[in-house]
Amino acid sequence: MWTADQRGRMARIARKTKRYPSDLTDEVWDRMAPLMPAPGRRGRPREVEFREVINAVRYLVRSGGGWRMLPIHFGHWRTVYGWFRELARRFLFQTIHDVELILDRERAGREASPKGAVIDSQTIKAPQAEARGYDAGKKIIRRKRHIAVDTTGGS
Repeated sequence: MWTADQRGRMARIARKTKRYPSDLTDEVWDRMAPLMPAPGRRGRPREVEFREVINAVRYLVRSGGGWRMLPIHFGHWRTVYGWFRELARRFLFQTIHDVELILDRERAGREASPKGAVIDSQTIKAPQAEARGYDAGKKIIRRKRHIAVDTTGGS
């Protein structure tokens, strides 16, 4: 028969075990956890672990599946989707990106903010696009896209 101690031990093992290649490692989660919203002081206690929400979003991005195809052990897809919308509304994903970029630059021995960047453009075919332009240099109707990157390749 299972005891509470055994269940807790198995839960800790399950949290450490990566089920999918897209799952967060403990060290990455340790950097992300302080950025997650604190639980509210009123209302029902939160039942969702943000690590599982982030794992679910990463799984969907990597697999290309839809919300309704989310494996059930991440939680119900509507719950995960609701938290995804809330975290996106708070610009949490942009914040995580910016923090990781700064930490990556510092690990590479560079300053946290880049001093310079390279700007480049590319002309792509877009015959069905609503807004398109004429590239006089190439004498064709296409769209132009631009990107700016720092010296380590971060956008």
